[in-house]
Amino acid sequence: MSLNSTLAAVTERIIRRSEETRSTYLERMRAQGRKGPARAHLSCSGQAHAYAAAGPDQPALAEATTGHLGIVTAYNDMLSAHQPFETYPALIRDAIRAAGGTAQVAGGVPAMCDGVTQGEAGMELSLFSRDTIAMATGVALSHNVFDAAVYLGVCDKIVPGLVIGAQAFGHVPAVFLPAGPMTSGLANDDKAKIRQKFAAGEVSRAELLKAEMAAYHGPGTCTFYGTANTNQMLMEFMGLHLPGSSFVNPGTPLREALTVEGAKRALSLSALGNNYTPVCEVLDEKAYANGIVGLMATGGSTNLLIHLIAMARAGGIILDWQDFAELSDVVPLLARVYPNGLADVNHFHAAGGLGYMIGELLKSGFLHPDTRTVAGEGLEHYVQEPFLSDEGLTYRPGPRKTLNDKVLRPASDPFQKTGGLRRLTGNLGTAVMKVSAVAPEHHVVEAPARVFHDQDDAKAAFKAGELAEGDVIVVVRFQGPKANGMPELHSLTPFLGIMQGRGQKVALVTDGRMSGASGKVPAAIHVVPEALDGGPIAKIRDGDMLRVDAVKGTLEILDENVLERDNATADLSSSQHGTGRELFSLFRRSVASADEGASVFGV
Repeated sequence: MSLNSTLAAVTERIIRRSEETRSTYLERMRAQGRKGPARAHLSCSGQAHAYAAAGPDQPALAEATTGHLGIVTAYNDMLSAHQPFETYPALIRDAIRAAGGTAQVAGGVPAMCDGVTQGEAGMELSLFSRDTIAMATGVALSHNVFDAAVYLGVCDKIVPGLVIGAQAFGHVPAVFLPAGPMTSGLANDDKAKIRQKFAAGEVSRAELLKAEMAAYHGPGTCTFYGTANTNQMLMEFMGLHLPGSSFVNPGTPLREALTVEGAKRALSLSALGNNYTPVCEVLDEKAYANGIVGLMATGGSTNLLIHLIAMARAGGIILDWQDFAELSDVVPLLARVYPNGLADVNHFHAAGGLGYMIGELLKSGFLHPDTRTVAGEGLEHYVQEPFLSDEGLTYRPGPRKTLNDKVLRPASDPFQKTGGLRRLTGNLGTAVMKVSAVAPEHHVVEAPARVFHDQDDAKAAFKAGELAEGDVIVVVRFQGPKANGMPELHSLTPFLGIMQGRGQKVALVTDGRMSGASGKVPAAIHVVPEALDGGPIAKIRDGDMLRVDAVKGTLEILDENVLERDNATADLSSSQHGTGRELFSLFRRSVASADEGASVFGV
């Protein structure tokens, strides 16, 4: 099958746009690669410091005769998705030692849970934690003693931060090791209904907590298709996971075997052997184009519209939202996973998972087949599935037919012929909307605005009955990265869903973010310029007529006279201090706009 013409054109445009920055980056990485790890050149004192606690590995390290693997871990046991990583370092050290090499934990990076901080002050640190993780990765690898590295991370900002950090050491081979999703608990749709009932005052907090605990009940990633699981999908589509490894549950023999094999594979890709595969050559323009295709085909998290741009720029590659929009127009939606359907990621994996989907997209010309990956040359490796036999970890051809067409469909019969994203532009600014779970009758909303500067004020207005009648577009502004770190506004979802469910036409317009699990209510998010940058969103007042149109791709203030007004101002002092926010003032002052990745780093 020949390559889809839109994919070819978008990729070529990315290559041309990135020519100068990409070539500069690659030359810098190749120069570092020529120098190699510095451990052989360390002073005797430096080597003694590096190997002092290495136990049985000290002789091999001192003689510098074997490959040395660095482990960068985001382990903590408050995040269910990261709790399984507690045992990984010992497992990896033993496996690498048995293979004739050595391994050390290079360092740890922070990992916060957006599920805990939703609607709380800590969420204002969430987006900035990504770049903090990238910097912590740089610190971990700064000793420059490793021939290859493995990265242990799963959740929302953690994987993008690790990818950004890994690309700063792009001459070093990298393999990402997942932990896998928790087993299925209370169905996500049932959990959402309890949340809506609580928001409407129909159930008690005790009943809400019981439902939440039944949904989030054990080690592993949350089972809905939010940002964490979108990250895992991307790592396969972009060639940084072993094939079929993303959605294997924690604590299983197959999960352990994949961890061991991933660590051994990383060291086998070092410059010490004949298969040198630095991460800077895996994450090229085609890999990022494949990642965007995966995002559209799965109806993935809107957070990746920011993260992928920031990740790519760390490797000298410049993406923009138009690239996403054009690919969304042609890539078929092949999966229905909550919140885009009733199934969870365990059901998706059982139905054929990423291996089946990648095979369908390759056959249909929607993926570049000739990318470099940690599994070898070509994305065809990722249509295989792992299993355990008497010989250990083995691969076999993955399913060629979907095992559940309510969850996963072939490219010839997709859930819809286009992906799950719309780019909206107009006199209100530029925004994006995830439409894969939005019913067609809600794709266009024209209604008066109700304006808020805080999501808590919006919720209070709902509880007071102020939003009970008529169509309305809820505007929540001064929520961009410069204003308060661009927190997710996920706590708006239950009451907006109630309004929609009782027959009101409702939409959200915000310069903030929504959760990767958002879906059924049309939401024009990531509006740029943000209010604090003087964007038109700062001019809107209650009652102004707005139009959100996902069909035409427009975002408009219908009365042009509104654009002549002075911008509103907001008291943001409460976002400057407390819960660590004072430590991130430099980030708020220097962060780029959402369409440039909302990063504090340059290209």
